[in-house]
Amino acid sequence: MERSKTIIRTSVIGIVVNLALVLLKLFVGLLSNSIAVILDAVNNLGDALSSLITIIGTKLAGKAPDKKHPYGYGRIEYLTSALIAVIVLFAGITSLKESVIQIFAPEPVEYSVVSLVLIAVAAAAKLICGRYVRAVGKKVHAQTLEASGSDALFDSALSLGTLAAAVIHMVWDIGLEGILGLLISVIIGKAGLEMLLETLDNMIGVRADREWSEAIKATVASFEEVRGAYDLALHNYGPTEVIGSVHIEVDDQMTARQLHKLTRQITEAVYQKFGVILTVGIYASNTTEEPVMEIKETLERILARYPKVLQMHGFYAESETKTVTFDLVIDFSANSGELQKQILAELQTFY
Repeated sequence: MERSKTIIRTSVIGIVVNLALVLLKLFVGLLSNSIAVILDAVNNLGDALSSLITIIGTKLAGKAPDKKHPYGYGRIEYLTSALIAVIVLFAGITSLKESVIQIFAPEPVEYSVVSLVLIAVAAAAKLICGRYVRAVGKKVHAQTLEASGSDALFDSALSLGTLAAAVIHMVWDIGLEGILGLLISVIIGKAGLEMLLETLDNMIGVRADREWSEAIKATVASFEEVRGAYDLALHNYGPTEVIGSVHIEVDDQMTARQLHKLTRQITEAVYQKFGVILTVGIYASNTTEEPVMEIKETLERILARYPKVLQMHGFYAESETKTVTFDLVIDFSANSGELQKQILAELQTFY
């Protein structure tokens, strides 16, 4: 709830700042007949619209889980980010068209000292606003705010570029309006495309941050009874709603009561430290027994000849049924089915 309030409050600030800059830049652009300044004003209008969409998306994403959506509505934030990215991309394409026209059919531009001062004020305002919005976005893990903040910092740099072009025009009478507009268009379009691709990645599902995953596994493995933590899988249902599962390897002599206590302690520790709701599965281990150790060592020697095998875990030998089970983590570039057959065939030559 507090996160939603923070996002909405920050977005409202963004709307107010951007609308003020729209009016300021339109005044300067129309006064000086500068296509670069007018396009910058249009970009600020798009930023204000993006902030409004962020507010709507945050409100919808904050709805409580229900029977149809038991994991909540958090993923709506990804749809919001995609919509903002499309708006930014469209603004870049529109700006590109107008800039090309200005290059081949330039119109006279007239700047004044007042215009330059106003452009400098706009650049400073965007710089301060951008740093603030991006910092809040990182703090509350809001992709839309981070994108808006980064976009604002781009705007600040571009406003400074407009200021430089204006000074060059006043001093040397060299018109760089169309070229600068073209540069602005490319940067805006690039930012929109990158934002869209990042959002699509989140929708499809990407590998969790390696350091974060390792930290979670380290916490799980820190319990004395745990011999290893494997198969960590994390699924997000929005930027702050993460559900996952992990397997732990424990002595096969542990009782159900002991396992119940251990898994409860692990899930509580992970949730308190990382905010992740974790389900814990069990691998029983009997590798302290002499015959089992011999089989495992044989398997490890076989696996050492296969560089595509990244890890082996969950090893268990059942003497009564004469079966061995284990899990292999195999490189994505390998043919896992063929590799499995080869390894099992080699192991069966020994046992």
